[in-house]
Amino acid sequence: MARYTDSVCKLCRREKQKLFLKGQKCYTEKCPIESRNYAPGQHGLSRRSKVSEYGVQLREKQKIKRMYGLLETQFRNYFEKAIKQKGITGENLIKILERRLDNVIFRLGFAASRSQARQLIKHRHFMVNDRLVDVPSYLVSQGDIVKVKEKSKKLDAIHNSLKRVKESAYPWLTIDKATLTGTFLQVPERADVPLNANEQLVVELYSK
Repeated sequence: MARYTDSVCKLCRREKQKLFLKGQKCYTEKCPIESRNYAPGQHGLSRRSKVSEYGVQLREKQKIKRMYGLLETQFRNYFEKAIKQKGITGENLIKILERRLDNVIFRLGFAASRSQARQLIKHRHFMVNDRLVDVPSYLVSQGDIVKVKEKSKKLDAIHNSLKRVKESAYPWLTIDKATLTGTFLQVPERADVPLNANEQLVVELYSK
């Protein structure tokens, strides 16, 4: 499968905001956004012409896609699924993305980034409802219990990541640090999701 192999910090600089792709580094002064909040490349600081409507829509799509660590085909498939659901398409899209297991593990604090969460899942460190799941795109449902596998509870990566997490950081999740267990209480409302992006622009882009 194709994957991005260049510096992920360049993606944040291109979108001119933190996408939290680098784990602990994103929470320190070493984050490039703190000192170089402009697009990468030799023309990053140069003045650019006014961005077209299509350009604005594209940037929002790229921002959300990169934040959740998806390829174009994956993202488009989620959009098509969101269209078929009742409600507002853009909000449906975000709700689906928030249900991905790699995102849930990141939100719970078991991983410092979504990319680290994907790696830990593929290495079979997590269980959902007492069943081992090694597919990052697995969609968690209301009431599902996500926990660290017994043999993986001493992993430094998990404990180091948990240090930055407050109890009940997100209203649709609960976490028990003592047992390394989290519960997906419900699908979050769009207003509760801390996502600095306009998903409606994605809908407009794909509707052309």
